[in-house]
Amino acid sequence: MTDLLPVLTDTWDAERSWKLATYEEAGGYAGLRKALTMEPGDLVQAVKDSGLRGRGGAGFPTGMKWGFLPPPDGGPRYLVVNADESEPGTCKDIPLMLASPQHLIEGVAITSYAIGCDHAFIYVRGEVLHVYRRLLAAVTEARDAGYLGTDVLGSGFDLEVTVHAGAGAYICGEETALLDSLEGKRGQPRLKPPFPAVAGLYARPTVVNNVESIASVPGIVAHGPDWFSAMGTEKSSGHGLFSLSGHVTRPGQYEAPLGITLRELLDLAGGVRAGHELKFWTPGGSSTPIFTADQLDTPLDYESVGAAGSMLGTRALQIFDDTTCVVRAVSRWTDFYAHESCGKCTPCREGTYWLKQVLHRIEAGDGEERDVDLLLDLCDNILGRAFCALGDGATSPVTSSVELFRDEYQAHIDGGGCPFDPSASALFEYTPRNRRTPALAGGAGVGGH
Repeated sequence: MTDLLPVLTDTWDAERSWKLATYEEAGGYAGLRKALTMEPGDLVQAVKDSGLRGRGGAGFPTGMKWGFLPPPDGGPRYLVVNADESEPGTCKDIPLMLASPQHLIEGVAITSYAIGCDHAFIYVRGEVLHVYRRLLAAVTEARDAGYLGTDVLGSGFDLEVTVHAGAGAYICGEETALLDSLEGKRGQPRLKPPFPAVAGLYARPTVVNNVESIASVPGIVAHGPDWFSAMGTEKSSGHGLFSLSGHVTRPGQYEAPLGITLRELLDLAGGVRAGHELKFWTPGGSSTPIFTADQLDTPLDYESVGAAGSMLGTRALQIFDDTTCVVRAVSRWTDFYAHESCGKCTPCREGTYWLKQVLHRIEAGDGEERDVDLLLDLCDNILGRAFCALGDGATSPVTSSVELFRDEYQAHIDGGGCPFDPSASALFEYTPRNRRTPALAGGAGVGGH
């Protein structure tokens, strides 16, 4: 497998690719026109037959999720698109919404018709104001063309789409925290059950799906489920966006069938930056256990990555070469998780804080012999005990890096500091700025964070 597969990215190189006219010229909205001639139940079955799995990280079968909605009772039901992309390294949904927002809007219209929804919401991260504005303009274009609003394409189907800007909290990527935020409450995960399919937005049946998942629906409807399932692998079908970043010659979005390997993607991207070797990488973002060069030929599908000890997640392939200090990288990720913990549960709120402190101490040269085992003990007290997946995700880079690079942690402790020059791993010229970081005991140390 060496070929890329432009489906969601097929118009990204067109002039003004984000405009409705560009999308229509490439066959856009053929899926919606076809969908409106079908029974809603047949649409749900088509998505089930395609094998489409959620592209937001968990990989749950999309059609099955739609099928969990209870029978209509005369009340409203909702579709909520999770566009709150914010995990370090994850960067596929924002360029998709920027370059081709109509893929998403058509998917919203088809999905809403399939599940009996007349008001859908796109929850986008508030910091990406340019994306928010582009989506608002795209919704207006689609409504003016008759693809949204009252009596869509003369079918009798009505659909209102609201683009909502969140306040900027990583926890709102968790579907129930997103729903609370959308309702105007503080974004914190809800106790489940009840699940959103039964009592979601405004306590009504709700489907929550990722941007890429919904954007993949028009192609499935237009070309048929067999077209989609013919790509990828038996259990991980279809195409996906693979985001290569870091120490790679040509970083960017590479759309390919699931099951492609990092070795193949690196060949397409020009390899690791010249003069260096691959040290470690993430298969699915910073919340997934890290891999090394030993996993270069692991098929990037849900089952193969899981069997190799990690998760496919959002296919955020962060590439780190031999100039990178793994302790410093993990410490930076942990700073993020400690900052973004919503504070609802003790294991995550306190555990991520102490992980951060211990990692700062090791990186600053004040580490103690017990600190590596202390990190693992802290992770054991977070994993499986946190209220939502944020806590579990925060432990993944710590435990996997200790397993693979324990000698590097020990070198920091034995040598009284980091043996790496942080400027060597930079992709641009800069002078590292040190700041004082509080140690757990014995004053403060200097850390290059």
